[in-house]
Amino acid sequence: MKTKYKDETTTDLIKKAQKEDLEALEELIRREQKNVYTTLHYLHADTDDVSDITQEILLKVAKNIHRLKNPSTFKSWLNQIIVRQFYDTLRKKQKSIKKVSLNEGEEEDARELEIPCEKSTPSKKVLEGELSSIITDSIHKLPDPFRVAIIMRELQGLSYDEIAEATHSSIGTVKSRIARAREKLQDYIKPYVSQD
Repeated sequence: MKTKYKDETTTDLIKKAQKEDLEALEELIRREQKNVYTTLHYLHADTDDVSDITQEILLKVAKNIHRLKNPSTFKSWLNQIIVRQFYDTLRKKQKSIKKVSLNEGEEEDARELEIPCEKSTPSKKVLEGELSSIITDSIHKLPDPFRVAIIMRELQGLSYDEIAEATHSSIGTVKSRIARAREKLQDYIKPYVSQD
């Protein structure tokens, strides 16, 4: 579907959306949807949640676009929303860990044994190919701060300053996290790419 704003710059779309132009807002959301989804896919291992979180983020963008003072900082502003929503989702999940009974189908008076259920998902649908899957899995193994920093740098193309602002960290901390994330990823991926 072609819109009258398909050739507009992001900055122009933001300015028009801030003046309550719904078509401009719709075009802006349409353009950013894939970017947000891809970022979350790398940040969040549970693929089932990624679509829901993407929608929540895009809704926040739509509701709060009028608060963005400088349209040139949109990318950084959007990434702050993504990071906040990612951490909010993690906190909610930690509070409500799902449990599975180990003695399902046994006598009613049997002692109830429960363990946390880490929901396993089917093979990754978003990325194809074995190496892509290995890379995605390796990114998911990274500690949250490392994962957020490397994704913002490598996938989003943000500067160290923008990442520091989005994560409320110093530039030195951001550089350290990215360097350590790269080292860990190399260690995770090395067995799959080394020629023996």
